[in-house]
Amino acid sequence: MSSETIVTALFLISAVIAAGVLINAIFPAIYRTADTFGSVSTQAETKIRTDFRIVNAFASDDTVKVWVKNVGSARLHANEIDKGDLYAGNPGNFEGWALEGLYDKGALENSYWDPGETLTVTKTGISAYLTEDDVYVAIVLPNGVRRDTTFPKSTI
Repeated sequence: MSSETIVTALFLISAVIAAGVLINAIFPAIYRTADTFGSVSTQAETKIRTDFRIVNAFASDDTVKVWVKNVGSARLHANEIDKGDLYAGNPGNFEGWALEGLYDKGALENSYWDPGETLTVTKTGISAYLTEDDVYVAIVLPNGVRRDTTFPKSTI
């Protein structure tokens, strides 16, 4: 009788130790997976809430000027905008530049591009890419939201 009790106790202790080892092995993987899903959902939510429109565009012989309005519900910090890109030139012959330094940060009253605010993006010295009458402009934010337009170059 007592041998059965000892064997049962040993099995119980072994099961508890095995459960502890299993939990220690699996818990970090579960934690990393949950953390990954959390960060991915946050990025997706920000991308869904981010939207902007090119409301006006102008190009002369060597300058492109684009007015961009934040029509989404997310506000973007100037540091995030700086990581975006501007592509300008003729369709099929354009170049890309970082948005940093191409817009007036003073227009951002609180260092954020709030919903409803309009930024003016200006790129000069690109005459090599403005050789035709049609001008292509695209703006891409770091989270992948992109808008583009094609318009005629000004003859002024």
